[in-house]
Amino acid sequence: MLRLPAFAYSSPKSLEAVLATLAEQPGRARLIAGGTDLLPNLKHGIEEAGLVVSLKHVPGLDGVEEQSDGSLRLGAMLTLEDLANHDVVRARYPALASAAGQIAGPHHRRMGTLGGNVCLNTRCVYINQTHFWRESLGYCLKKDGSACHVVKRGKRCVAAASNDTAPVLTTLGARLVIASAARGEREIDVGDFYTQDGVFNKDLQPDEMLTHVIVPPPAKGLHSAYGKLRPRDSIDFPRLSVAVAFVLKGGAGTAADPGKVHDLHIVVSALASTPVKLRKVDELAEGRTADETLFEEIAAAAYKQCHPLTSIDGDPAYRRDMVPVYVKRALRDALASGASA
Repeated sequence: MLRLPAFAYSSPKSLEAVLATLAEQPGRARLIAGGTDLLPNLKHGIEEAGLVVSLKHVPGLDGVEEQSDGSLRLGAMLTLEDLANHDVVRARYPALASAAGQIAGPHHRRMGTLGGNVCLNTRCVYINQTHFWRESLGYCLKKDGSACHVVKRGKRCVAAASNDTAPVLTTLGARLVIASAARGEREIDVGDFYTQDGVFNKDLQPDEMLTHVIVPPPAKGLHSAYGKLRPRDSIDFPRLSVAVAFVLKGGAGTAADPGKVHDLHIVVSALASTPVKLRKVDELAEGRTADETLFEEIAAAAYKQCHPLTSIDGDPAYRRDMVPVYVKRALRDALASGASA
């Protein structure tokens, strides 16, 4: 049985108290929301904490608020279960609700939070093991070692991003609200939040915390979808994830005349340390009819850009072959789902 290491525990009753604690003990204090990622990592020695700070009793972090401009302000402590089942989220952003509903199993979604998933640690077959296993291998770049076992002589960790909500939020143009005691609040686009380093893959300082996610109002005619490749349809992390979003204009809204594609965004994940936005697919699709011919071309372009590594389980060649399959599925699902309400 794996046991938690000893640490101090704090349960503040206000956001100001949380931020003050982070400022006083930067790097030593770790935030815990649902604990579905942090606690297993502490047990395995993948992460360390001198002080664990619970967000459970901090008010104002678990709501869904409609803003005056039509955007939604989602609290970081909103559970994945509530996010997946929220009527407004399902109507306006079906891909986001779908992604939240595909994370792990029901008990994980009941505990896990939106903020926790956005800030999920990267994963790798060489780090997500017991301490004994990692020690026998000589550790790795992500923790305690100096070598990358995925990219020989690599100087940067390539542990993979596995957070399901991040690709969808990126396609929707969402922004993150990040707070600190010293600098107040700042906002950053989700697409700019992640950095290409499996160890420090987020633009988040030790004294900062994510408080809210702001999703802009959906454009008229927005279609979106999310697809996920994994060994089982529950529990498992993605071996590949694909989020698509585009706007349809004109047309009769029928299979024969669906309309023209505009403002296409495709983000793939679980292939690198960050969700990756595909290049030039928007140019390829702009103003063209949303049909199988276009979807085949987009899928072929996606295949050329995606090169999975061995950082997570699953044969890389197979995972790459699945890229065009899942891109086409997501495009079809988005087209079939109807425009966001």
